[in-house]
Amino acid sequence: MFALVDGNNFYVSCERVFRPSLQGRPVVVLSNNDGCAIARSNEAKALGIRMGHPWHEIRHLEDEAGLIGLSANFELYGDMSDRMMSLAAGLGPEQEIYSIDESFIGLDGVKGDLADRARAVRSRILAWTGIPCGIGIGPTKTLAKLANHIAKTAERKPGSYPAKFAQVCNLANTTPEELQSLLQATDVGEVWGVGGRIGSQLRELGIKTVWDLTQMEPHLVRQRWSVVLERTVQELRGVACMSLDDVLPPSKQQIACTRSFGSAVRDQAQLAQAVSEFAVRASEKLRAQGSLTGEVLVFIRTSPFRKVPQYSKSHVLPLVRPTADSRQIVTAALQGLKAIYRPGFDYAKAGVMLMDISSAGQVQGEFCFDGPAESSEPEGQQGQQSARDPSRLMAALDAVNQRWGKHTMKLGSNRLAHSQTPSPKGWVMKQERRTPRYTTQWEEMPLVRA
Repeated sequence: MFALVDGNNFYVSCERVFRPSLQGRPVVVLSNNDGCAIARSNEAKALGIRMGHPWHEIRHLEDEAGLIGLSANFELYGDMSDRMMSLAAGLGPEQEIYSIDESFIGLDGVKGDLADRARAVRSRILAWTGIPCGIGIGPTKTLAKLANHIAKTAERKPGSYPAKFAQVCNLANTTPEELQSLLQATDVGEVWGVGGRIGSQLRELGIKTVWDLTQMEPHLVRQRWSVVLERTVQELRGVACMSLDDVLPPSKQQIACTRSFGSAVRDQAQLAQAVSEFAVRASEKLRAQGSLTGEVLVFIRTSPFRKVPQYSKSHVLPLVRPTADSRQIVTAALQGLKAIYRPGFDYAKAGVMLMDISSAGQVQGEFCFDGPAESSEPEGQQGQQSARDPSRLMAALDAVNQRWGKHTMKLGSNRLAHSQTPSPKGWVMKQERRTPRYTTQWEEMPLVRA
């Protein structure tokens, strides 16, 4: 049994926590350099603003409809995500952070009414962080994701689904008739893993709803499309094909690699080794989908289930330019760990999340200033030139590990841990509409005057 906890319009919700005046107002959060909308409030969606809508095309709505555009504040969002995820972890014994605002929770062995437990956790997240969220529960990850969509839609659009499914939807606790009705009311494009192209192909064949998709023969789906879509159909039928560690093919907007430790860890060197490993694994996933990252988040926390002094902290470091180079990502993660580590605590979990992800094809290629782009050196020295090309070096690293097995070749993290890196203050990108980093910078902490 799985649950998916998903923050509602997460970036906008984070902004509204510290600026209540934004409630009920159309708000968009803009990408780096305030280029386009990457998050929208429900009021902004009602104005017809779509995801990725260029800011210069909607800026006129500031005067016409009271639209508020804010620069992305990833440091704030990362810290709020860490707080939200630490509370969501109380829902069940296992957790997979899927993105900055989404977390799968394994519910196996959890007793009692799962929907009531989910409502209690949702209320706690709202009360302690101010972030509203939807929770979907199902016997598979795909059904949990679908249940989350139903829960959030039922709340946002009354009448679209029965009101009892608003905020929290448990598809495992419905009658066969109720489940069929819900699936028939949901467009096939809302299924996790069904993209725009496949969705269009399915509709052309008369497969318009989720229910229609569940009635297809899985082996025919595999022949016509892929084994991935076949697994999706099986999952919609209640057959679990994915564990908490499985990842679907579509490119992620955030990539996280986290793990709970088998025993408590106090030593900073051991934490650095774990964080380095997580950063390398996240970097490999990043390169596998052909993307670059511009922000690295690292977190450490103690176990809320143990009677020990509690500590939980995260740190976001902006990179000087988007990259998929494991060396740069590991260096940033280790610098973040150094900033948040405090001795004397029994750390139970750590993780690295890559944010501000963009396609490698949309970013100008990397330059190497220690040598020419095209080597005219003798053949024996061309290998040295290849080592100076970050993309070729990472490609070679991945090829070796794919051919001979994971960890055959890895980075010297101990050396990186002691390397000198630029101050993060010089890395902050200019964003004219960014709100204060209320929770991570002392000088930007909000003040309340009597």
